[in-house]
Amino acid sequence: MRLGFAVKVIGQAGLKEHDSRRWQNTPHLSVSLVYLRDIFEYLRRERITMYRMSSELAPYLTHPELTQFHGQLDECAAELAAMGQLAREIGLRLSFHPSQYVVLNAPDDTLAAKSAREIATQAELLDRMGLGDEAVVVVHVGGVYESHEQARGRFVLAFGQLPEPARRRLALENDDTRFGVADTLWIHERTGVRLIFDNLHHHNFNPERRPLREALAACLATWPAEARPKVHFSSPRTEMRIAEQTDPETGRRVQLLQPPIWTRHSDYLHPFEFIAFLREAAGLRPFDVMLEAKAKDLALLRLREDLLRYAPELAGGII
Repeated sequence: MRLGFAVKVIGQAGLKEHDSRRWQNTPHLSVSLVYLRDIFEYLRRERITMYRMSSELAPYLTHPELTQFHGQLDECAAELAAMGQLAREIGLRLSFHPSQYVVLNAPDDTLAAKSAREIATQAELLDRMGLGDEAVVVVHVGGVYESHEQARGRFVLAFGQLPEPARRRLALENDDTRFGVADTLWIHERTGVRLIFDNLHHHNFNPERRPLREALAACLATWPAEARPKVHFSSPRTEMRIAEQTDPETGRRVQLLQPPIWTRHSDYLHPFEFIAFLREAAGLRPFDVMLEAKAKDLALLRLREDLLRYAPELAGGII
């Protein structure tokens, strides 16, 4: 089982995820790939074998008005192929997860078309790197808008209109407020899209009360035999929150302690929750786990240590 983390590296100072300069300063994919190579070398040293790349890797690539950035993939063809070769040498599984502004089922045609371009571009990046089918672009269903049923149907239609490389790379994740595992399974039955199971989202939004093992098994079964499934795991944030507001009587700013929001990710992973999850999944199809925690790579490295301490019989299967 591979463990991975998303985008930002905390364990080594100075590593950048992408060229974040504004368009006036001519940012470029070639600069992002230099940064990415440094991250790959860090992952090699720490024996981390799965990583979610920044969706901003190619700055302004799909911006409709900044056409000077549209040729970055062709301009960096050799560099992309070299990065893919390095990833294969390391045994590194890669993915993208576009931002919340990518909404494939949007009723607004302009937003839907923009979202489709973004997905297609990220899929092309993975293709240009020469990566296998395990490298995916993960999205959520999107918004409910006027009707839950119509929203699901629009996703099915939009999926069918994507270019074949994008359909092949796309993976769909259950969310924590609108579309649960039952919804993503409904969409899978009509599209064949692979499903990502997210444990925290399932705990927070599971109106059918589908048992975790059953939901996980159903999502794993949507992956083709030649591609290892991937799931997302996180622990809920349990810390008290400090909020500021203005006292209506005095006009002064005051601090208030507020309870945690269970949908937020914790800084680190709760080891006993993760151990219970793996034991619940025992006997199911093998899968990799993308860890979603605020401490990023530090959370992954800490979880490795915790597994060796609290569940050494499970730690041996983690790479």
